[in-house]
Amino acid sequence: MRPAAIENWHQFTQTRDVAALKRLLADDVVFESPVVHTPQVGQPITAKYLHAALQVLGNDSFRYVNEWHGPGSSVLEFESTCEGILINGVDLISWNPEGQITHFKVMVRPLKAVNKLHELMGRMLQAVAPQ
Repeated sequence: MRPAAIENWHQFTQTRDVAALKRLLADDVVFESPVVHTPQVGQPITAKYLHAALQVLGNDSFRYVNEWHGPGSSVLEFESTCEGILINGVDLISWNPEGQITHFKVMVRPLKAVNKLHELMGRMLQAVAPQ
């Protein structure tokens, strides 16, 4: 059975409702990107990164291919193709007792995919921010 925080995450990926994303994230959430060295702390910056990532990766090819769940965390493996490059990665997600995400780490492979993601996310983060 999927934890409520992960159900809510999947619902966000379908609806792309930024207000729902903001409710899902704890105020002090930490986001770790595969292309940014420093962890990003706080709901506003995390919402910005996750919203941009969904814009970049969330095309018709995006899908979660596997999930592993623990008592306070989950690993979600995903695949997406962007500009002809297959991106394979995992979202490592932790949440608090209220079901809000407290830590979100993204890991991506192979190197060609990391480079493509870096390029596309850079463009998207300059162009798009959640309302």
